[in-house]
Amino acid sequence: MDIHSSVASPEAASARRSTVQFSGRGAEFFGIWIVNVLLTIVTLGIYSAWAKVRTTQYFYGHTKVDGHSFRYLATPIQILKGRIIAVIIFALISVVSAFSPLFGLTAALVFLFALPWLLVQGLKFNLRMTSYRNVRFGFHGTYGSAFIYYLLLPFLCIFTLYLAMPWALKKLDHFVFSNISFGGKKFEVNTKTSNYFKAFFIAVSVAIGLGIVCGVTAVVAGFSMPAPEAGFSLALVLLYVGYFAIFMLVGAVYHAMIRNHLFNSTLLPETAELHSNLETVDLVWVTVTNMLLLLCTLGLAYAWTKVRMAALLAAATEVTVYPAADRLTDPLQQNSSAFAEQAADLFDVDLSLT
Repeated sequence: MDIHSSVASPEAASARRSTVQFSGRGAEFFGIWIVNVLLTIVTLGIYSAWAKVRTTQYFYGHTKVDGHSFRYLATPIQILKGRIIAVIIFALISVVSAFSPLFGLTAALVFLFALPWLLVQGLKFNLRMTSYRNVRFGFHGTYGSAFIYYLLLPFLCIFTLYLAMPWALKKLDHFVFSNISFGGKKFEVNTKTSNYFKAFFIAVSVAIGLGIVCGVTAVVAGFSMPAPEAGFSLALVLLYVGYFAIFMLVGAVYHAMIRNHLFNSTLLPETAELHSNLETVDLVWVTVTNMLLLLCTLGLAYAWTKVRMAALLAAATEVTVYPAADRLTDPLQQNSSAFAEQAADLFDVDLSLT
């Protein structure tokens, strides 16, 4: 049963359903992006914190739901502090590992076990720094659950020859989305494992089909060359290009199917419902043409590719907003004293990996 069909609210008749609007433009974002790149290079990476804030604020500010845009509240200093901490830690590990390989192995294992914590901290930070109508999002996942869904289940899938991976991915998506809150309310997710297996096997079938086509094409092209060495080199190049093309196309097919199912199975009780009607063909087209644009312009079309993808995803997304959403308040602001807010700002740094 569709989770949306089970929603019973006396305010349902007053619900407002609208398509997400994205008003960003490639030429406009290019000006921001190129300045970010140049200043990041000149400052040896220090400006990257400001670049992230400017980029995120641009995309949030140009994305509207029900006539209201999102806001990104993080400051560059918060992000810079997190990156300085990461650089110092990795620099120390690299130096010590050069003298003690055993320490390097130990550090790698420690990092592996710390990875779920870093991912949770990154989600908590980025969602806490995201607001809509002056109400912030939140994330309530724990390290123990993150360890299970990010590390343990994928590892156990090895023993099933990865046949259980769709189930593991379903559990991971459920963990992430069901722990997101808005205005103190958690999202409810009712995804089905069968949909993940369906998307997985369709993607694998596409990969096998395209792989056979690419392999035959590479062999035929290779044998058509007069010199065996040249033919072998051409075949390798075609296989290399084909590999990335297949990876990109298969990823787009899987992403479109899972995104639709996940969004259509997620709601904020009595507050909002998500809907997605992303066409696989559209996502494949934008993905492929974006890659061609990047190759043909040596990366200078990056701004346009980001805007094109954001516009596509926004146009394929609808949100049903219930009147109760108009009465939501931010529990983080209500339950925090001035001292608590200052303490949070002191320790609230971006420890995410992006």
